[in-house]
Amino acid sequence: MSKITVVEVGPRDGWQNLKQMLTFEQKTDLIDRMIQAGVQEMEVTSFVSPKAIPQMADAAQLAAYVLEKYPDVKFYALAPNFRGVQNAYNAGIRHISYVVSVSETHNKANVRRTHEESLSELSQILETYPDAEVCIGMATALGCPFEGILPLEKVLAFTQRLYDIGCRSLYLADTIGIADPRQTRETVKACLEQFPDVEWQVHIHDTRNMGMTNTLAAIECGITKVQSTLGGLGGCPFAPGASGNTATEDLVYMLERMGYETGINFDKLLEASKYQKSFVDGIYSGHQMNIQTNNPPCS
Repeated sequence: MSKITVVEVGPRDGWQNLKQMLTFEQKTDLIDRMIQAGVQEMEVTSFVSPKAIPQMADAAQLAAYVLEKYPDVKFYALAPNFRGVQNAYNAGIRHISYVVSVSETHNKANVRRTHEESLSELSQILETYPDAEVCIGMATALGCPFEGILPLEKVLAFTQRLYDIGCRSLYLADTIGIADPRQTRETVKACLEQFPDVEWQVHIHDTRNMGMTNTLAAIECGITKVQSTLGGLGGCPFAPGASGNTATEDLVYMLERMGYETGINFDKLLEASKYQKSFVDGIYSGHQMNIQTNNPPCS
């Protein structure tokens, strides 16, 4: 079995949806625990307006903390616009997540831009910061709250536009968690075949309890880098009922049992999730708190 890189995106995608405000100390404590468990790639924060998302107001402070303490860990920060990228870059972040929705309707709701506006700004970002790795999140690639399941041809055509302006790091996002394994396989296979020199990732939400199966379907098609959140926290603010992401601890448990190498210690990760649950009032997947390495739950 091959190595699978699990990218922990909870500090951004999970925590930004919480109603409660986490302290800086709580955030760094959880980040420390996840890295001590073996997480080597993490989306650690988002450089957005603190008025829009107060939870991310300490983005620069958090970036400074992790970059100094963990120079060998790959830290991403989400930036929704040029100013956000500028702030992230000035804070020392060199791995940027920039989200564009394949559905233009969702793009307008999510980042308040048309496709043309988002792509024009992305071109400016790539030109201004050539030494930064910009990973493009293709939101709604596997389903949109406004337009439903998008035709595969539309996903591929939009990918071509990203490719043509120089993007070589992309991830397919099931933003509202409505994809199924067959659709995931078809989409992933087509993207890998048409764009073989792109570093592909997947970001699968777990609204209908298919986060694990869809992520596994992508892996079995050749994806080697997957995103998830500790405790399954997260959701889409533009899709009522979208209940969170694939839980990192569940994913690691499954992959390690199947013989894949993640480099993450499941027991330590589970303890981090339990610790998070002790003070975070959020959404957790229904069973991962009962998993034990030598005593898996009964069906």
